[in-house]
Amino acid sequence: QQGQLVAPVVANLGPLEDLTLTPSPDEVEEVFTLPLAHLLREENQGYTHYRTAGRYGYTLPVFLNGPHKVWGLTAIITELTLELLAPGRY
Repeated sequence: QQGQLVAPVVANLGPLEDLTLTPSPDEVEEVFTLPLAHLLREENQGYTHYRTAGRYGYTLPVFLNGPHKVWGLTAIITELTLELLAPGRY
């Protein structure tokens, strides 16, 4: 939807085993984690090309992890974060 503001937050929350996450079931189907090293490996990075009106429209990043794909706005935020956290490696 247009007109929405998204404010990503990057934080160290400590050991994952110690976290109790309670995501909204209306918005989150499943929670999974990806190590930074996994995201930086080229074989886990890709792009999806979208067409509009039968022609090339735009390209967005996608990150792969077995049955999971990080795509859409989450992938865009992830890509921008990797550019900041790992300049020269991403």
